[in-house]
Amino acid sequence: MKTPSEPFDTTVTIIGAGRLGGVLTRALRGAGFAVTGPLHREEEVPASDIVFLCVPDAEIAAAALTARPHARLLGHVSGATGLDDVDFSIHPLQTFTGGETPDVFHGIGAAVAGRTAEAEKTAVHLAEALGARPFHVDDEHRAGYHAAASIASNLLLVVLDAAEQAAVAAGIRSDQARELLAPLVTRTVENWVAKGAHAALTGPIARGDEQTVRRQRDAISQQNPVLLRLFDQLTDGARALARAQN
Repeated sequence: MKTPSEPFDTTVTIIGAGRLGGVLTRALRGAGFAVTGPLHREEEVPASDIVFLCVPDAEIAAAALTARPHARLLGHVSGATGLDDVDFSIHPLQTFTGGETPDVFHGIGAAVAGRTAEAEKTAVHLAEALGARPFHVDDEHRAGYHAAASIASNLLLVVLDAAEQAAVAAGIRSDQARELLAPLVTRTVENWVAKGAHAALTGPIARGDEQTVRRQRDAISQQNPVLLRLFDQLTDGARALARAQN
């Protein structure tokens, strides 16, 4: 098989028909690659320049063993798993529900790594063809990088859900709460991007207004006691940020 180079010269097979597998298939086709898939894990794998494994982390080793004879280069899209069973990895730094259009990759970060210079060059080429911005993460730091991604996406939803629950307890409908809080969330994120968390922190803790914080805590204790531990942990973290400002 030929060396992966330009899109129309490269054959790609996607294994894994989950959320990312489908989106990645559409995006690579849109970028001009000849793509087979997304295949279910029990389907036959054709000979390919590149085989991408879009399977759960725990299934990468077994899927790689099956796909290896059919691929010149084998990659996965996991953020946390190393390269023991593959040649390279590309982890799109984005959340996917499965229905996104191919331009979802445009402008996002993509963590890349390769066991050889050629393999990493291929990962960079593929990420750029998707419109993403590749950056290197080695195996030693992969789990920590992925933790950062999870905090910024998955765990952020825990905080947003807590805010929604508190608003509902204050008499605001769930859908209305999300709509009303969204501009506040958006501006907070924009300020964080521009200035960092220390400079973006506002509100009673930043002002040293502990009386207001106690009133907030009392309301949570009475109306949403299940959220009290999370509230205490978050306010402690905000106090640490406020101290760092001074």
